[in-house]
Amino acid sequence: MLNSRTAFHRPTVLFSILLTLFCFFSAPTAVLGAEQTAAIEDIKLANTRDDLLIYFDIEHAFTPKMNQAVLGGVPATFSFQVVLYKTDGSFFDKKIANIQIKSTLKYNPLKKEFSVSRPWKNEIPVITQSFEEAKALMTEIDNLTIIALNQLVKGDKYQLRIKAELDKVTLPLSLHYVFFFVSFWDFETNWYLINFTY
Repeated sequence: MLNSRTAFHRPTVLFSILLTLFCFFSAPTAVLGAEQTAAIEDIKLANTRDDLLIYFDIEHAFTPKMNQAVLGGVPATFSFQVVLYKTDGSFFDKKIANIQIKSTLKYNPLKKEFSVSRPWKNEIPVITQSFEEAKALMTEIDNLTIIALNQLVKGDKYQLRIKAELDKVTLPLSLHYVFFFVSFWDFETNWYLINFTY
């Protein structure tokens, strides 16, 4: 069990979550048959003086066919959900925070540039001509506030649940025959669980 009594008193201290704390709520969801499944990795918790923060990455989110669709003008939107429960060992955990955010990637073939919108960071869309940079921006969650520290009780146990998925797209009729493979436009990670003691 992770005891953060000391770690949480040092601002912006990052600590890695041990692999033994990871549990998978569901079986992996296949993406395009034999291709690798999307997965949440490199999960880290941190804190400022006032807030609990989380960082994580999504690996294998972009398949070759998804790359082709984005370069053809189909926007991609990733949804992320982070839920915090207070646990006491009973069957009924108490949900104390539920954060849902989205990031959207669009390609402009005329300007040959990508636009990544991340409203959860309170920033204007990032414009880049690098597809790799755009994909990295889409799959990295950093400095996301989960809850104010004054809402946590020292010595109490908590559980974070994290999940990511690709939003479905609705194509104009003129594109249906071009992007028939968008039926594969789908990923959904497992729920990743992290238990810790504040």
